[in-house]
Amino acid sequence: MSAAKPANRNRRPSRRRGSGTQSGAPRMRTVRETSAGGLVVDGLGGPKDKLCAALIGRTDRRGRLLWSLPKGHIEKGETAEQTAMREVAEETGIRGAVVAALGSIDYWFVTEGRRVHKTVHHYLMRSLGGELSDADLEVTEVAWVPLSELDSRLAYADERKLAGIAGQLIAEMEHTRVGGTGTE
Repeated sequence: MSAAKPANRNRRPSRRRGSGTQSGAPRMRTVRETSAGGLVVDGLGGPKDKLCAALIGRTDRRGRLLWSLPKGHIEKGETAEQTAMREVAEETGIRGAVVAALGSIDYWFVTEGRRVHKTVHHYLMRSLGGELSDADLEVTEVAWVPLSELDSRLAYADERKLAGIAGQLIAEMEHTRVGGTGTE
């Protein structure tokens, strides 16, 4: 007997793609979903310490209020930017215009017997008006949050990273607005 044979006896049987689970149950169907949303900021062009972003709070299964960026599914015929503006308005009551792309977040989850691979495109948006409203059934609360507090308020690390990118973009916009083009 070779040295490899005793070691192989202790190995678990491998599960091959497409063969179902070890219990013989069928594999979960995998679907792809694409959404868009944004970080809508009030006060762009004004003092940095007065800048605020509209966040939504949702209650999770454990009853915790988790703060996040508004977002939702891209409807047929919509661009990601159009979806971001629509979803921000629906979930916060605030109308916004896209200023710049912030990036995308990609993640997996399981729901209703299927695996979902979700991609969410996020945009930095300028507030155009409206009033905060939690009228959307998926939203528990909405709030204007100072940009300086986003890192401690946002529940998800990926969204905190996007808020940091937004801060950098806003600083660059301010630098350009006051004449710091670097060609002087």
